[in-house]
Amino acid sequence: MAGNRDKHAGKGATPATRLLDEAKVPYTVRHYEHDAGAPSYGLEAAEKLELPPETVYKTLMVDLGGRLAVAMVPVALNLDLKKFAALMGARKAVMADRREAERRTGYVVGGISPLGQKHPSPAGIDNRVELLDTVYVSGGRRGLQIGISPFDLIRLTSALTAPIAASPG
Repeated sequence: MAGNRDKHAGKGATPATRLLDEAKVPYTVRHYEHDAGAPSYGLEAAEKLELPPETVYKTLMVDLGGRLAVAMVPVALNLDLKKFAALMGARKAVMADRREAERRTGYVVGGISPLGQKHPSPAGIDNRVELLDTVYVSGGRRGLQIGISPFDLIRLTSALTAPIAASPG
């Protein structure tokens, strides 16, 4: 993996890519044409970039009783809110209000990156990520994914790892 400004200069840097550049962390940038009608931002990214869904992680903002946290799970799976609450030392967890998530992160839903958030929040990531060579997360806008070492992602977000993903339905 090699990441630097010229990989994304034509499309404009984001706070996430600037953070990675400043930290001198290797990464790749992948662009795709976002379809506003896509039912799942994450699955759309995996499909359009021809990436295995288990390597693409969605970033979810979760309300832990008045404080927000970042949850990262594979796009084909759901977040187990009870397990996430336990991981974060909270009694309960619910998905954050869309407007609050956007205000807190500085990103729009569907393009929320776990990196370079306006107001960083505590983070948790599904431990399956530790089995990957590269994980893909939003680069800070719809249609932009960043490929990064899972261990760099964990370190840069100070994420706790645990089995927090669950099969859909």
